[in-house]
Amino acid sequence: MQVDGLIFEAVSTDRLVVGVDEVGRGALCGPVIAAAVILDKCHLITGLNDSKKLSPKKRELLFNDICHHSRAWALGRAEVEEIDQLNILNASMLAMKRAVMGLSIEPELVLVDGNSCPVLPYQAKGIIKGDSKVMEIAAASILAKVSRDREMLKADRQYPGYGIASHKGYPTKAHVAALEKWGPTTIYRRSFKPVKRLLCSIMQDD
Repeated sequence: MQVDGLIFEAVSTDRLVVGVDEVGRGALCGPVIAAAVILDKCHLITGLNDSKKLSPKKRELLFNDICHHSRAWALGRAEVEEIDQLNILNASMLAMKRAVMGLSIEPELVLVDGNSCPVLPYQAKGIIKGDSKVMEIAAASILAKVSRDREMLKADRQYPGYGIASHKGYPTKAHVAALEKWGPTTIYRRSFKPVKRLLCSIMQDD
Protein backbone atom coordinates (compact mmCIF):
# COMPACT_ATOMS: atom_id res chain seq x y z
CA MET A 1 0.00 0.00 0.00
CA GLN A 2 1.43 3.39 -1.02
CA VAL A 3 0.62 6.44 1.13
CA ASP A 4 2.31 9.81 0.49
CA GLY A 5 5.01 8.01 -1.52
CA LEU A 6 5.73 5.57 1.30
CA ILE A 7 5.29 1.85 0.79
CA PHE A 8 3.58 0.04 3.66
CA GLU A 9 3.10 -3.70 3.81
CA ALA A 10 -0.56 -4.61 3.44
CA VAL A 11 -1.73 -6.68 6.38
CA SER A 12 -3.51 -9.54 4.65
CA THR A 13 -6.12 -10.33 7.25
CA ASP A 14 -9.69 -9.44 8.05
CA ARG A 15 -8.87 -9.55 11.76
CA LEU A 16 -8.73 -6.42 13.88
CA VAL A 17 -5.07 -5.35 13.90
CA VAL A 18 -3.29 -3.22 16.48
CA GLY A 19 0.19 -1.79 15.98
CA VAL A 20 2.52 -1.44 18.95
CA ASP A 21 5.79 0.42 19.46
CA GLU A 22 7.82 1.88 22.33
CA VAL A 23 10.32 4.68 22.84
CA GLY A 24 12.94 5.44 25.46
CA ARG A 25 14.67 2.08 25.61
CA GLY A 26 18.16 3.54 25.22
CA ALA A 27 17.72 6.63 27.37
CA LEU A 28 19.54 7.12 30.67
CA CYS A 29 16.54 8.67 32.40
CA GLY A 30 12.78 8.74 32.33
CA PRO A 31 10.24 6.01 31.62
CA VAL A 32 9.87 3.82 28.58
CA ILE A 33 6.54 4.64 26.93
CA ALA A 34 4.60 2.42 24.52
CA ALA A 35 1.57 3.00 22.36
CA ALA A 36 -1.00 0.71 20.76
CA VAL A 37 -3.11 1.91 17.82
CA ILE A 38 -6.04 0.44 15.89
CA LEU A 39 -6.53 2.52 12.75
CA ASP A 40 -9.88 3.23 11.12
CA LYS A 41 -9.73 1.77 7.62
CA CYS A 42 -12.45 4.22 6.57
CA HIS A 43 -10.31 7.22 7.56
CA LEU A 44 -6.84 7.05 6.05
CA ILE A 45 -4.25 9.13 7.90
CA THR A 46 -1.67 10.47 5.45
CA GLY A 47 1.95 11.17 6.33
CA LEU A 48 2.51 8.20 8.65
CA ASN A 49 6.11 7.05 8.97
CA ASP A 50 8.67 5.95 11.51
CA SER A 51 8.54 8.75 14.11
CA LYS A 52 12.34 9.18 13.97
CA LYS A 53 12.05 10.19 10.31
CA LEU A 54 9.54 12.97 10.99
CA SER A 55 10.07 16.52 12.23
CA PRO A 56 8.74 17.42 15.69
CA LYS A 57 6.09 19.65 14.07
CA LYS A 58 4.93 16.86 11.76
CA ARG A 59 4.81 14.40 14.66
CA GLU A 60 2.61 16.76 16.67
CA LEU A 61 0.17 17.18 13.77
CA LEU A 62 0.00 13.44 13.20
CA PHE A 63 -0.40 12.83 16.94
CA ASN A 64 -3.63 14.81 16.88
CA ASP A 65 -4.88 13.06 13.72
CA ILE A 66 -4.17 9.62 15.18
CA CYS A 67 -5.89 10.42 18.48
CA HIS A 68 -8.99 11.82 16.77
CA HIS A 69 -9.36 9.41 13.86
CA SER A 70 -8.19 5.99 15.09
CA ARG A 71 -10.71 3.39 16.17
CA ALA A 72 -8.80 2.99 19.44
CA TRP A 73 -5.46 3.89 20.98
CA ALA A 74 -3.78 3.62 24.36
CA LEU A 75 -0.48 4.36 26.06
CA GLY A 76 1.47 2.15 28.45
CA ARG A 77 4.61 2.83 30.45
CA ALA A 78 7.23 1.36 32.70
CA GLU A 79 8.74 3.62 35.33
CA VAL A 80 12.41 4.07 36.19
CA GLU A 81 12.08 1.84 39.25
CA GLU A 82 10.56 -0.95 37.12
CA ILE A 83 13.32 -0.59 34.52
CA ASP A 84 15.99 -0.98 37.21
CA GLN A 85 14.19 -3.94 38.75
CA LEU A 86 13.16 -5.86 35.62
CA ASN A 87 15.87 -4.74 33.08
CA ILE A 88 15.05 -2.61 30.07
CA LEU A 89 13.86 -5.41 27.78
CA ASN A 90 11.33 -6.78 30.26
CA ALA A 91 10.24 -3.26 31.20
CA SER A 92 9.66 -2.46 27.51
CA MET A 93 7.55 -5.61 27.15
CA LEU A 94 5.57 -4.56 30.22
CA ALA A 95 4.92 -1.08 28.80
CA MET A 96 3.72 -2.55 25.50
CA LYS A 97 1.48 -5.05 27.29
CA ARG A 98 -0.05 -2.23 29.34
CA ALA A 99 -0.73 -0.27 26.15
CA VAL A 100 -2.47 -3.18 24.43
CA MET A 101 -4.50 -4.10 27.51
CA GLY A 102 -5.57 -0.47 27.86
CA LEU A 103 -7.38 -0.43 24.50
CA SER A 104 -11.13 0.11 24.52
CA ILE A 105 -11.46 -2.50 21.75
CA GLU A 106 -10.00 -6.02 21.92
CA PRO A 107 -7.66 -6.68 18.98
CA GLU A 108 -7.36 -9.98 17.17
CA LEU A 109 -3.78 -9.58 15.95
CA VAL A 110 -0.97 -7.57 17.57
CA LEU A 111 1.90 -6.36 15.37
CA VAL A 112 4.93 -5.22 17.33
CA ASP A 113 7.95 -3.26 16.14
CA GLY A 114 11.08 -5.40 16.54
CA ASN A 115 11.72 -9.09 17.07
CA SER A 116 10.27 -9.51 20.57
CA CYS A 117 6.63 -9.49 21.67
CA PRO A 118 5.06 -9.13 25.09
CA VAL A 119 3.03 -12.01 26.49
CA LEU A 120 -0.57 -11.26 25.54
CA PRO A 121 -3.92 -13.06 25.34
CA TYR A 122 -3.90 -12.34 21.59
CA GLN A 123 -1.84 -13.56 18.67
CA ALA A 124 1.26 -11.35 18.36
CA LYS A 125 3.95 -10.99 15.71
CA GLY A 126 7.18 -9.00 15.75
CA ILE A 127 8.18 -7.11 12.61
CA ILE A 128 11.71 -5.80 12.18
CA LYS A 129 11.60 -2.09 11.27
CA GLY A 130 7.83 -2.35 11.53
CA ASP A 131 7.51 1.39 12.14
CA SER A 132 8.47 2.01 8.52
CA LYS A 133 6.55 -0.98 7.10
CA VAL A 134 3.17 -1.17 8.83
CA MET A 135 0.86 1.85 9.19
CA GLU A 136 -0.49 0.76 12.58
CA ILE A 137 3.03 0.45 14.00
CA ALA A 138 4.07 3.79 12.47
CA ALA A 139 1.08 5.42 14.16
CA ALA A 140 2.01 3.81 17.48
CA SER A 141 5.60 5.02 17.15
CA ILE A 142 4.36 8.60 16.73
CA LEU A 143 2.05 8.49 19.75
CA ALA A 144 4.78 7.00 21.93
CA LYS A 145 7.47 9.42 20.73
CA VAL A 146 5.38 12.58 21.15
CA SER A 147 4.10 11.48 24.56
CA ARG A 148 7.58 10.77 25.89
CA ASP A 149 9.10 13.92 24.39
CA ARG A 150 6.44 16.01 26.10
CA GLU A 151 7.24 14.35 29.39
CA MET A 152 10.96 14.93 28.97
CA LEU A 153 10.35 18.63 28.28
CA LYS A 154 8.64 18.80 31.68
CA ALA A 155 11.64 17.01 33.20
CA ASP A 156 13.94 19.62 31.65
CA ARG A 157 12.08 22.36 33.50
CA GLN A 158 12.21 20.36 36.72
CA TYR A 159 15.91 19.54 36.40
CA PRO A 160 17.63 22.43 34.56
CA GLY A 161 21.26 22.01 33.63
CA TYR A 162 21.05 18.50 32.17
CA GLY A 163 19.92 19.58 28.70
CA ILE A 164 17.05 17.08 28.71
CA ALA A 165 14.99 19.20 26.29
CA SER A 166 17.58 18.63 23.57
CA HIS A 167 18.64 15.01 24.07
CA LYS A 168 15.43 13.66 25.68
CA GLY A 169 17.47 11.58 28.11
CA TYR A 170 19.66 9.77 25.58
CA PRO A 171 23.41 9.42 26.28
CA THR A 172 24.90 12.21 24.17
CA LYS A 173 28.34 13.56 25.10
CA ALA A 174 26.76 16.72 26.47
CA HIS A 175 24.32 14.71 28.54
CA VAL A 176 27.00 12.47 30.04
CA ALA A 177 29.11 15.55 30.84
CA ALA A 178 26.16 17.21 32.59
CA LEU A 179 25.43 14.00 34.48
CA GLU A 180 29.03 13.84 35.69
CA LYS A 181 28.85 17.49 36.75
CA TRP A 182 25.48 17.47 38.53
CA GLY A 183 25.04 13.83 39.47
CA PRO A 184 21.98 11.63 38.86
CA THR A 185 18.54 12.72 40.05
CA THR A 186 15.60 10.46 40.86
CA ILE A 187 14.59 10.18 37.19
CA TYR A 188 17.85 8.40 36.27
CA ARG A 189 18.05 4.65 35.63
CA ARG A 190 20.56 3.45 38.19
CA SER A 191 21.09 0.10 36.44
CA PHE A 192 22.38 1.76 33.25
CA LYS A 193 26.18 1.72 32.95
CA PRO A 194 26.97 5.48 32.80
CA VAL A 195 24.73 6.15 35.81
CA LYS A 196 25.84 3.04 37.70
CA ARG A 197 29.50 3.89 37.09
CA LEU A 198 29.01 7.42 38.37
CA LEU A 199 27.18 6.22 41.49
CA CYS A 200 29.98 3.75 42.23
CA SER A 201 32.54 6.55 41.84
CA ILE A 202 30.59 8.76 44.25
CA MET A 203 30.40 5.96 46.80
CA GLN A 204 34.15 5.33 46.54
CA ASP A 205 34.87 9.03 47.05
CA ASP A 206 32.74 9.00 50.19
